[in-house]
Amino acid sequence: FQTELRKILVSLIEVAQKLLALNPDAVELFKKANAMLDEDEEDRVDEIALRQLTEMGFPESRAVKALRLNHMSVTQAMEWLIEHADDPAVDAPLPGQTRSEATAEAAASSAEATAGPSAGVAGDEARDELTEIFKKIRRKREFRPDPRAVIALMEMGFDEKEVVDALRVNNNQQNAACEWLLGDRKPSPEDLDKGIDTNSPLFQAILENPVVQLGLTNPKTLLAFEDMLENPLNSTQWMNDPETGPVMLQISRIFQTLNRT
Repeated sequence: FQTELRKILVSLIEVAQKLLALNPDAVELFKKANAMLDEDEEDRVDEIALRQLTEMGFPESRAVKALRLNHMSVTQAMEWLIEHADDPAVDAPLPGQTRSEATAEAAASSAEATAGPSAGVAGDEARDELTEIFKKIRRKREFRPDPRAVIALMEMGFDEKEVVDALRVNNNQQNAACEWLLGDRKPSPEDLDKGIDTNSPLFQAILENPVVQLGLTNPKTLLAFEDMLENPLNSTQWMNDPETGPVMLQISRIFQTLNRT
Protein backbone atom coordinates (compact mmCIF):
# COMPACT_ATOMS: atom_id res chain seq x y z
CA PHE A 1 0.00 0.00 0.00
CA GLN A 2 2.81 2.43 0.85
CA THR A 3 4.39 1.93 -2.57
CA GLU A 4 1.09 2.45 -4.36
CA LEU A 5 0.09 5.33 -2.07
CA ARG A 6 2.96 7.45 -3.32
CA LYS A 7 1.79 7.05 -6.92
CA ILE A 8 -1.77 7.87 -5.87
CA LEU A 9 -0.63 11.04 -4.08
CA VAL A 10 1.37 12.24 -7.10
CA SER A 11 -1.73 11.97 -9.30
CA LEU A 12 -4.12 13.42 -6.69
CA ILE A 13 -1.89 16.48 -6.30
CA GLU A 14 -2.38 17.27 -9.99
CA VAL A 15 -6.15 16.91 -9.66
CA ALA A 16 -6.28 19.00 -6.48
CA GLN A 17 -4.31 21.85 -8.04
CA LYS A 18 -6.74 22.03 -10.95
CA LEU A 19 -9.78 21.94 -8.66
CA LEU A 20 -8.41 24.62 -6.36
CA ALA A 21 -7.59 26.95 -9.26
CA LEU A 22 -11.12 26.59 -10.69
CA ASN A 23 -12.84 27.19 -7.35
CA PRO A 24 -14.88 30.46 -7.31
CA ASP A 25 -13.51 31.14 -3.82
CA ALA A 26 -9.94 30.94 -5.12
CA VAL A 27 -8.91 34.18 -3.41
CA GLU A 28 -9.70 32.78 0.04
CA LEU A 29 -8.02 29.51 -0.86
CA PHE A 30 -4.90 31.38 -1.92
CA LYS A 31 -4.87 33.13 1.46
CA LYS A 32 -5.11 29.83 3.31
CA ALA A 33 -2.41 28.29 1.16
CA ASN A 34 -0.10 31.25 1.79
CA ALA A 35 -0.78 31.03 5.52
CA MET A 36 0.12 27.34 5.45
CA LEU A 37 3.28 28.17 3.55
CA ASP A 38 4.36 30.52 6.34
CA GLU A 39 3.53 28.14 9.16
CA ASP A 40 6.55 27.11 11.18
CA GLU A 41 6.94 23.44 10.31
CA GLU A 42 9.09 23.01 13.41
CA ASP A 43 5.91 23.41 15.48
CA ARG A 44 4.89 19.92 14.39
CA VAL A 45 6.29 16.87 16.15
CA ASP A 46 5.96 13.23 15.14
CA GLU A 47 3.77 11.84 17.94
CA ILE A 48 5.01 8.26 17.51
CA ALA A 49 8.65 9.33 17.70
CA LEU A 50 7.89 11.48 20.76
CA ARG A 51 6.16 8.58 22.50
CA GLN A 52 9.13 6.30 21.82
CA LEU A 53 11.49 8.74 23.52
CA THR A 54 9.26 9.46 26.50
CA GLU A 55 8.77 5.72 27.05
CA MET A 56 12.56 5.48 27.30
CA GLY A 57 12.37 7.90 30.22
CA PHE A 58 13.34 11.17 28.57
CA PRO A 59 11.36 14.27 29.63
CA GLU A 60 8.81 15.28 26.99
CA SER A 61 10.13 18.84 26.56
CA ARG A 62 13.67 17.58 25.95
CA ALA A 63 12.42 14.87 23.59
CA VAL A 64 10.54 17.47 21.54
CA LYS A 65 13.64 19.64 21.30
CA ALA A 66 15.82 16.69 20.32
CA LEU A 67 13.40 15.60 17.59
CA ARG A 68 13.22 19.10 16.11
CA LEU A 69 17.00 19.36 16.06
CA ASN A 70 17.36 15.98 14.39
CA HIS A 71 14.61 16.09 11.73
CA MET A 72 12.35 13.70 13.67
CA SER A 73 14.93 10.88 13.68
CA VAL A 74 14.42 8.87 16.87
CA THR A 75 17.92 7.38 16.76
CA GLN A 76 19.68 10.72 16.33
CA ALA A 77 17.40 12.40 18.88
CA MET A 78 18.20 9.69 21.45
CA GLU A 79 21.93 10.11 20.85
CA TRP A 80 21.56 13.88 21.24
CA LEU A 81 19.67 13.46 24.52
CA ILE A 82 22.34 11.15 25.92
CA GLU A 83 25.18 13.43 24.81
CA HIS A 84 23.52 16.52 26.37
CA ALA A 85 22.10 14.91 29.51
CA ASP A 86 24.44 16.94 31.74
CA ASP A 87 24.42 20.09 29.62
CA PRO A 88 23.11 23.00 31.76
CA ALA A 89 21.54 24.54 28.63
CA VAL A 90 19.76 21.36 27.54
CA ASP A 91 16.34 22.80 28.45
CA ALA A 92 16.95 26.21 26.86
CA PRO A 93 14.42 27.03 24.11
CA LEU A 94 15.54 26.74 20.52
CA PRO A 95 16.61 29.97 18.86
CA GLY A 96 14.10 31.32 16.35
CA GLN A 97 11.53 33.96 15.67
CA THR A 98 9.86 35.83 18.47
CA ARG A 99 6.09 35.74 18.56
CA SER A 100 5.88 39.36 17.41
CA GLU A 101 8.16 38.68 14.43
CA ALA A 102 6.09 35.66 13.45
CA THR A 103 2.88 37.67 13.77
CA ALA A 104 4.32 40.48 11.64
CA GLU A 105 5.34 38.05 8.94
CA ALA A 106 1.95 36.37 8.98
CA ALA A 107 0.25 39.76 8.61
CA ALA A 108 2.53 40.65 5.71
CA SER A 109 1.78 37.33 4.06
CA SER A 110 -1.96 37.86 4.49
CA ALA A 111 -1.75 41.32 2.96
CA GLU A 112 0.26 39.97 0.06
CA ALA A 113 -2.27 37.21 -0.52
CA THR A 114 -5.14 39.70 -0.43
CA ALA A 115 -3.38 41.89 -2.96
CA GLY A 116 -2.83 38.84 -5.16
CA PRO A 117 -5.45 37.42 -7.54
CA SER A 118 -8.59 39.52 -7.83
CA ALA A 119 -12.09 38.06 -8.05
CA GLY A 120 -11.97 38.38 -11.81
CA VAL A 121 -8.58 36.78 -12.32
CA ALA A 122 -8.37 34.53 -15.35
CA GLY A 123 -8.46 30.78 -14.75
CA ASP A 124 -4.99 30.24 -16.19
CA GLU A 125 -3.48 32.99 -14.00
CA ALA A 126 -5.15 31.58 -10.88
CA ARG A 127 -3.88 28.10 -11.67
CA ASP A 128 -0.37 29.40 -12.28
CA GLU A 129 -0.31 31.28 -8.98
CA LEU A 130 -1.55 28.31 -6.98
CA THR A 131 0.99 26.07 -8.70
CA GLU A 132 3.76 28.49 -7.70
CA ILE A 133 2.58 28.47 -4.09
CA PHE A 134 2.85 24.71 -3.87
CA LYS A 135 6.16 24.67 -5.68
CA LYS A 136 7.40 26.83 -2.80
CA ILE A 137 5.93 24.35 -0.32
CA ARG A 138 7.69 21.47 -2.05
CA ARG A 139 11.00 23.35 -2.05
CA LYS A 140 10.55 24.11 1.65
CA ARG A 141 9.95 20.44 2.37
CA GLU A 142 12.56 19.01 0.03
CA PHE A 143 14.26 15.79 1.14
CA ARG A 144 17.13 16.15 3.61
CA PRO A 145 19.33 13.04 3.89
CA ASP A 146 20.52 11.88 7.30
CA PRO A 147 24.14 13.17 7.36
CA ARG A 148 25.36 10.29 9.52
CA ALA A 149 23.84 7.73 7.17
CA VAL A 150 25.43 9.51 4.20
CA ILE A 151 28.89 9.30 5.79
CA ALA A 152 28.43 5.66 6.82
CA LEU A 153 27.32 4.56 3.36
CA MET A 154 29.99 6.59 1.55
CA GLU A 155 32.61 4.88 3.72
CA MET A 156 31.42 1.62 2.15
CA GLY A 157 32.55 2.91 -1.24
CA PHE A 158 29.35 4.37 -2.70
CA ASP A 159 29.44 7.90 -4.13
CA GLU A 160 27.39 10.69 -2.57
CA LYS A 161 24.73 10.97 -5.27
CA GLU A 162 23.77 7.30 -5.19
CA VAL A 163 23.80 7.34 -1.39
CA VAL A 164 21.38 10.29 -1.31
CA ASP A 165 19.19 8.52 -3.87
CA ALA A 166 19.17 5.38 -1.73
CA LEU A 167 18.20 7.29 1.42
CA ARG A 168 15.46 9.17 -0.41
CA VAL A 169 13.96 5.96 -1.80
CA ASN A 170 14.14 4.32 1.65
CA ASN A 171 12.96 7.23 3.84
CA ASN A 172 16.39 7.82 5.43
CA GLN A 173 16.58 4.25 6.74
CA GLN A 174 20.29 3.38 6.55
CA ASN A 175 19.97 -0.43 6.53
CA ALA A 176 17.26 -0.40 3.86
CA ALA A 177 19.30 2.09 1.81
CA CYS A 178 22.31 -0.23 2.03
CA GLU A 179 20.25 -3.18 0.79
CA TRP A 180 18.92 -1.01 -2.06
CA LEU A 181 22.46 -0.04 -3.07
CA LEU A 182 23.60 -3.67 -3.04
CA GLY A 183 20.46 -4.95 -4.78
CA ASP A 184 18.58 -4.16 -8.00
CA ARG A 185 17.90 -0.54 -6.90
CA LYS A 186 14.14 -0.75 -7.35
CA PRO A 187 12.22 1.48 -7.16
CA SER A 188 14.45 4.07 -8.80
CA PRO A 189 14.44 7.71 -7.63
CA GLU A 190 12.64 8.60 -10.88
CA ASP A 191 9.84 6.16 -9.98
CA LEU A 192 9.07 8.25 -6.91
CA ASP A 193 7.67 11.03 -9.10
CA LYS A 194 5.45 8.81 -11.26
CA GLY A 195 1.73 8.83 -10.69
CA ILE A 196 -0.82 6.06 -10.94
CA ASP A 197 -2.61 5.21 -14.19
CA THR A 198 -5.46 7.73 -14.17
CA ASN A 199 -7.66 5.30 -16.12
CA SER A 200 -7.21 2.47 -13.63
CA PRO A 201 -10.22 1.23 -11.62
CA LEU A 202 -8.39 2.15 -8.41
CA PHE A 203 -7.86 5.79 -9.32
CA GLN A 204 -11.37 6.15 -10.74
CA ALA A 205 -12.87 4.71 -7.54
CA ILE A 206 -10.84 7.14 -5.43
CA LEU A 207 -11.94 10.13 -7.48
CA GLU A 208 -15.60 9.06 -7.31
CA ASN A 209 -15.55 8.98 -3.51
CA PRO A 210 -17.45 12.00 -2.06
CA VAL A 211 -15.10 12.39 0.92
CA VAL A 212 -12.06 12.47 -1.36
CA GLN A 213 -13.77 14.89 -3.75
CA LEU A 214 -14.48 17.30 -0.90
CA GLY A 215 -10.98 16.91 0.51
CA LEU A 216 -9.35 17.79 -2.81
CA THR A 217 -10.87 21.27 -2.60
CA ASN A 218 -9.13 21.91 0.74
CA PRO A 219 -5.62 23.45 0.50
CA LYS A 220 -4.65 21.61 3.67
CA THR A 221 -5.19 18.28 1.90
CA LEU A 222 -2.86 19.33 -0.89
CA LEU A 223 -0.30 20.41 1.69
CA ALA A 224 -0.62 17.03 3.41
CA PHE A 225 -0.10 15.16 0.14
CA GLU A 226 3.02 17.20 -0.62
CA ASP A 227 4.37 16.61 2.88
CA MET A 228 3.82 12.85 2.73
CA LEU A 229 5.67 12.64 -0.59
CA GLU A 230 8.80 14.11 0.97
CA ASN A 231 8.31 12.85 4.53
CA PRO A 232 6.47 9.48 4.47
CA LEU A 233 6.98 9.11 8.21
CA ASN A 234 4.54 12.02 8.67
CA SER A 235 1.67 9.89 7.30
CA THR A 236 0.52 9.02 10.82
CA GLN A 237 0.19 12.69 11.71
CA TRP A 238 -2.01 13.41 8.68
CA MET A 239 -4.08 10.25 9.30
CA ASN A 240 -4.92 11.63 12.74
CA ASP A 241 -5.74 15.13 11.47
CA PRO A 242 -9.51 15.84 11.56
CA GLU A 243 -9.46 17.42 8.09
CA THR A 244 -7.10 15.14 6.18
CA GLY A 245 -7.62 11.92 8.15
CA PRO A 246 -11.01 11.03 6.57
CA VAL A 247 -9.54 11.46 3.07
CA MET A 248 -6.59 9.19 3.84
CA LEU A 249 -8.92 6.63 5.45
CA GLN A 250 -11.11 6.47 2.33
CA ILE A 251 -8.08 6.06 0.06
CA SER A 252 -6.84 3.20 2.25
CA ARG A 253 -10.26 1.49 2.34
CA ILE A 254 -10.72 1.73 -1.43
CA PHE A 255 -7.25 0.30 -2.02
CA GLN A 256 -7.82 -2.61 0.38
CA THR A 257 -11.24 -3.38 -1.13
CA LEU A 258 -10.00 -3.46 -4.71
CA ASN A 259 -6.86 -5.33 -3.70
CA ARG A 260 -8.95 -8.15 -2.22
CA THR A 261 -11.02 -8.46 -5.38
